[in-house]
Amino acid sequence: MHPNFEKADRLSREVIGAAIEVHRVMGPGLLECIYEKCLLHELELRGLRALRQQQVKIDYKGFVFQEELKFDLLVEGVLLLELKAVQEVLPIHKAQLLSYMKLLDVPLGLVMNFHELKVVDGTFRMMLPGANQD
Repeated sequence: MHPNFEKADRLSREVIGAAIEVHRVMGPGLLECIYEKCLLHELELRGLRALRQQQVKIDYKGFVFQEELKFDLLVEGVLLLELKAVQEVLPIHKAQLLSYMKLLDVPLGLVMNFHELKVVDGTFRMMLPGANQD
């Protein structure tokens, strides 16, 4: 089991609740960047630490370099959020989240589409392979 899986699992419930609150107040149909800033503020109001973008060490076959990774939000260092405001979440959105999760060694992630009548209908939980197994 990934050492941060249980913490990420607990946080995912809180984050979904925070996203529901943002969606309830702001409504659907806005730009993704608006939801991102509002969700970041809502998480802070709930006492949760979240980061936007950071330098990450990339190791490709021994070629190691630092690069800024433009992820949406990383909550408490263990739960990665990919926020969308699109008509439909596509497989590439989920694949991108998994790639970021691998680079950051984050066990759990959420793709959250705010372009829905209910944000939970556009929320998808992604897990690193084997993250919840002993």
